[in-house]
Amino acid sequence: MDHYDIISGNFQATMQSIAMSVDDLAGPLSRAADLMSSALLQDRKLLCCGEGADAALAMLFTSSLLGHFERERPALPALCLAADGASLTAISKGGLHDIFSRQVRALGQAGDVLLCIDSAPEPGRAVQRAMQAAAERGLGVVSLLRDADNSTTEGTDIGVSATHRHQVVEIFTMAIHCLCEIIDQNLFGPQHQET
Repeated sequence: MDHYDIISGNFQATMQSIAMSVDDLAGPLSRAADLMSSALLQDRKLLCCGEGADAALAMLFTSSLLGHFERERPALPALCLAADGASLTAISKGGLHDIFSRQVRALGQAGDVLLCIDSAPEPGRAVQRAMQAAAERGLGVVSLLRDADNSTTEGTDIGVSATHRHQVVEIFTMAIHCLCEIIDQNLFGPQHQET
């Protein structure tokens, strides 16, 4: 069975979504990376949360900062609130809606930045509560959402418009890579290419 049409259609639709997103995302991504860089330069940390596939993206972001993205450099303080299964299950006994907000209240300090990732058409209650907790604690908030109009708090909103959720997740992945690269450049200068 030949699946070329399905594969080709998916690739082309995603490439079109990406091309149409650049102008809308460049400004918010730049502002978000500058906010995060400023926090890191002030010895603050970055927290990140998301559910399901978005939790995997949160781990991609924090692991790229803790490890390295494209170059060797010191580890940067970043914490994925979706990565600790034991804590998540302990917190969830009180209800799933507070799995991130409870951690934000315990671990977040004024000047830290919370990155919330949510590719669903409407942000989940756990992510909304995390954003509210961050605002209450004096954290900066960056929200990577399917549509910036879905944000419930003031902060830097990065809204992605795409027809299908998998396209949103693919654009989110590119956005996370851009954030990591800009943060690295802001903190450590341009990367010198070897010839």
